[in-house]
Amino acid sequence: MSRTVFLNGDYLPAEKAAISVFDRGFLFGDGVYEVIPVVMGKLVDEDYSVERLRRSLSALEIAWPFSEADYLAMLRELIRRDDITEGSVYVQITRGIAERDFAYPPHAKSTIMAYTSTRNLLNNPAAETGVKVVSVPDLRWQRRDIKSLNLLGQCMAKQQAAAQGAFEAWMVEDGAVTEGASSSAFIIKDRTIVTRALSNSILPGIRRRVILELAEQSGMTLIERSFTLAEAMTAEEAFLSSATTLVMPVVSIDGTLIADGRPGPLTQTLRNLYIESLLAEAAGK
Repeated sequence: MSRTVFLNGDYLPAEKAAISVFDRGFLFGDGVYEVIPVVMGKLVDEDYSVERLRRSLSALEIAWPFSEADYLAMLRELIRRDDITEGSVYVQITRGIAERDFAYPPHAKSTIMAYTSTRNLLNNPAAETGVKVVSVPDLRWQRRDIKSLNLLGQCMAKQQAAAQGAFEAWMVEDGAVTEGASSSAFIIKDRTIVTRALSNSILPGIRRRVILELAEQSGMTLIERSFTLAEAMTAEEAFLSSATTLVMPVVSIDGTLIADGRPGPLTQTLRNLYIESLLAEAAGK
């Protein structure tokens, strides 16, 4: 059965969903996106996702295509139509269709598109073994805090990682790790969780936000600061987070094993805490 694509008010079979060649998302990458996890057939972390989408749209002066309540209702309808138990919903909003001109068109109507994907979030086999990452230069623009469609730098980084048999690329700028190509980056030093502080240099990851909340609630020590690649390689543990990986142990960086090359205990504890919180959230809906 074909998956369903929501496009500007219509629920369509994927093969019939199409946008105009004059859509500014296609021409300029002029838009934003979100990925929302689905657990037990329910959206999770949705409030933080809406908050971040609201912020990204505001930063780019793109209008909501409809109300936030209708937006969430649409996501739930997609999940129902495609019968998704566990996975994610991808959403993309662009400035819309207009003649090709760099300046924002004054009267363009936003384009919105969304679709679901089935994914193994809670029992991902990679979480049992951990994953490898490689370092790459951070070549991106200066407003990385906006979850925009401008992802060519991340695509290049991901390709370099894939070419080296790695799961993810950690991007490095001025000697410090910024973040993963599609994830937030963490290390653990002296039993302290370390991750870069929020700024225009990194995306405000929702999983990052929840992980920090869970760590604080559990009495774990954490600090938000920059860390170097060398520091990461000598860390006790390392991990990454994203909507589709949750908390994922990192066991090697550029071929250097992290500790004994196995997922660390604090990382595993954080993953379990996150899964428990997602299951509790889904069960309460």
